[in-house]
Amino acid sequence: MSSFADAVATFLFGYPFVMSWYWMVGGALFALVRGRHEPDARTPPKLPAYPLVSVLVPCHNEAEQLDETMAALAAITYPSFEVIAIDDGSRDDTGARLEAAACHYPWLRVVRLLANQGKSVALNTGVAFARGELLVCMDGDSMIDPFALHWFVRRFQLDPRVGAISGNPRIRNRTSLLGHLQVGEFSSIVGLIKRTQSLYGILFTVSGVICAFRKRAVLDAGLWAPEALTDDVDLTLRVQLEGWRAVYEPGALAWILMPETLGGLWRQRLRWSEGGTQAILAATRRVFSWEQARLIPIWLNYMVSIVWAYSVLIAVTLGVGLLVLPKGLIPVGGIGLIPDWWGALLLCTYLFQAVLSALVDWESEEGLLRSLFWVVWYPLVFWVLQAATAAVGFPRALLRDRSARGVWVSPDRGIR
Repeated sequence: MSSFADAVATFLFGYPFVMSWYWMVGGALFALVRGRHEPDARTPPKLPAYPLVSVLVPCHNEAEQLDETMAALAAITYPSFEVIAIDDGSRDDTGARLEAAACHYPWLRVVRLLANQGKSVALNTGVAFARGELLVCMDGDSMIDPFALHWFVRRFQLDPRVGAISGNPRIRNRTSLLGHLQVGEFSSIVGLIKRTQSLYGILFTVSGVICAFRKRAVLDAGLWAPEALTDDVDLTLRVQLEGWRAVYEPGALAWILMPETLGGLWRQRLRWSEGGTQAILAATRRVFSWEQARLIPIWLNYMVSIVWAYSVLIAVTLGVGLLVLPKGLIPVGGIGLIPDWWGALLLCTYLFQAVLSALVDWESEEGLLRSLFWVVWYPLVFWVLQAATAAVGFPRALLRDRSARGVWVSPDRGIR
């Protein structure tokens, strides 16, 4: 039993340790490889052509944020774009505000759906009205960077095989502890993960809050699936299954709102976990074919992360039992709540990861080094949150009605 306990303990603390180094090496290589040839990230790159870009903005109860979103869209410097805003059955005055904005902005068209049918349906509606062959998708409560379209178009022009691009979301609400911690998540974890996956040739998901697609790739994949809980994960996998590439573009920035309550954060991450599992399971049969072998590492890592989540749950349960029950009742040798020297090693690893991520991302966000204290601690929170939501989300995905649609639920948008 002692050897089993030692093996479990090694897996519990070894998995995040190995993955952290995997992300750090990938993120550093991404920065080195691209840094030699990339223009200044703070100015728009010069392009050989400026094709029409259709920006799709699905909205549901976004009245409070719309003025900020429209002001950011109006500041875009790209010379040829249109915005299609889809009001998906909002209960507030989102539709009326959009129609008023359309009278002011010639590049804005508004489509109104009478009933809440979900983000996927709203995006599919937007595709039907889009005149451009390049689609940029963003949430109705995000603020796109003025140069983001330049960076998306440049990435498409560099490689005709690219069908999907993840942008670089940055947190803009930072008035609480959770807000500060999530600054660390999107730099020290999300940014490094996407850089690493992009470097190695496969992306688990674009960031649905700011991303871009070739219209041809979306049509090849069969559009967004109304049943998908996480439309971004689902479509990213299916686009790649159709032979297109998915990559990360750190220059395509957007400033986003995130939950700043524990309840809001839990609901958001549980939906991400359940939706990610749903998408992975749906793609399993096609992934394990000769033509799609490049996707197997993503599938395996996801499943290992599920096993790790349940291992954490079991270890915590046993650890609590060892504390509250009489000695000898639970014959487990090495499992405990305190990881002793592993904890110190992980903390040093997270510190190095935080410093590296801040250096890699410094062009994207000025002052990131000032958030280093929060960046250091978020990986610890991230692993705990991932374990808890994965353990709950996995059975929910297995039991979910496959025909049920993923409709909108207004999220916690934090304190501003």
